Amino acid sequence: MQEALDLAHEAFLMEEVPVGAILVSNGAVVGRGFNQTLSRSSVLAHAELIAIEDASKNIGNHRLVDTILFSTIEPCHMCAKAIIDARISHIIFGAREPKSGSIISVDNFLDSKFHNHSVSFEEGVLKDECMEIMQRFFRARRN
Repeated sequence: MQEALDLAHEAFLMEEVPVGAILVSNGAVVGRGFNQTLSRSSVLAHAELIAIEDASKNIGNHRLVDTILFSTIEPCHMCAKAIIDARISHIIFGAREPKSGSIISVDNFLDSKFHNHSVSFEEGVLKDECMEIMQRFFRARRN
């Protein structure tokens, strides 16, 4: 999670919402991403999606079976669906996202019975640090 948090700091420095994500396979990082919606002018440039795309290129497969996604913030619905479609096995996220988090906060999207793949999750890893960078970012935006 620390590496995902380091990527969130990169986003922060670029004045992007500070979310970072990494994908791990067999103990090795195979994908990295941080939010770049502003710099790429794309609503699709979420940290999780960039990490998934990076891992797919590095592995040479759109299926990321037996991988673990670490994200500093609870994924949104768009990212959660990509996680399911990529066949990622497990998500670990730092802090909840009360406005758009699809795993626990707004919805329990992963629990939907219509999905063709099951993804387990856990929360709270480096929670305080993940919340702090988000709070610092949005405090600065308000001032």
